[in-house]
Amino acid sequence: MTNRCPLIITLLLAFSMSQWRGLCQAQSPFPANVHRVLFLGNSITYAGGYVTDINAYINVHYPQAALEFINVGLPSETVSGLSEEGHADGKFARPDLHERLARVLVQTKPDLVFACYGMNDGIYLPFDENRFQKFKDGINWLHTELVKSGAQVIHLTPPIYDDLKGGKTGYAAVLDRYADWLLNQKASANWEVIDIHYPMKRFLDAHRNVDATFAIAGFSLADDGVHPGAVGHWIMAKSILLGLGEKTVANAPDIKSAIAGHPNGNQILALVSERQNLMKDAWLTATGHQRPGMKVGLPLADAQKKAAELDARIQALSH
Repeated sequence: MTNRCPLIITLLLAFSMSQWRGLCQAQSPFPANVHRVLFLGNSITYAGGYVTDINAYINVHYPQAALEFINVGLPSETVSGLSEEGHADGKFARPDLHERLARVLVQTKPDLVFACYGMNDGIYLPFDENRFQKFKDGINWLHTELVKSGAQVIHLTPPIYDDLKGGKTGYAAVLDRYADWLLNQKASANWEVIDIHYPMKRFLDAHRNVDATFAIAGFSLADDGVHPGAVGHWIMAKSILLGLGEKTVANAPDIKSAIAGHPNGNQILALVSERQNLMKDAWLTATGHQRPGMKVGLPLADAQKKAAELDARIQALSH
């Protein structure tokens, strides 16, 4: 009996992988003509948790999909072109997407772009119509430029700000208005918009009703009310996947649960995270920006060579 156990285990694993392959032949939620998916945004996008979660989910569930997920989020950036007085202790003004977008699009050549702005665009001050108009003007400009480039565009509402943790009382309501305007563009301008703002807000409110100290933000940086930890990034990723039609993630509490059915899910997630962390700095340096203090990363060609090696390992584990 003991000698038969390894054979039984092997057969069960083989059957499990066979079942998984059968489940993963469906078309991914991305159109067939989409191969390069670009994420534009600020420090929350640069942190990359939600990008990695989406990337890993697709690798696990749709291993046949030939998709590259490129993260060019830049900390402190706005699409409004605004910067508060004394930003970064007066060391530098907030970078403006207008300065780098053309270079990013020429070099990355995306088929689909997710754009996530708003958090920094109100520059952490009370609501003001002029600042709001700058945000709307910036988003309209961005939408036009992306459409002109030939890319499909999906706007994301801004993540939430936590007044309790961040100390800027009322800024959460400012972002509510920014999110509402973006959501209104679905009907008024026929834009594709996915809401991540209100799912995060509902999650925070529900948990804070039970635990007054609960927070989504404050994990990656000291209690600043801005930067979500793993839970917040998963809510963002899940909201995007649901927006793309992936209903199976609705009840998944985290990315590991969403990929748990695959025997190599955790290994794939780790490799995807490694690849994302490698490439984001290489892409930011290659495309250029004006924000001091960023990691330089490897030269793009060297990073792409290492990424190809990681891709091969991911594919071997995925199939």
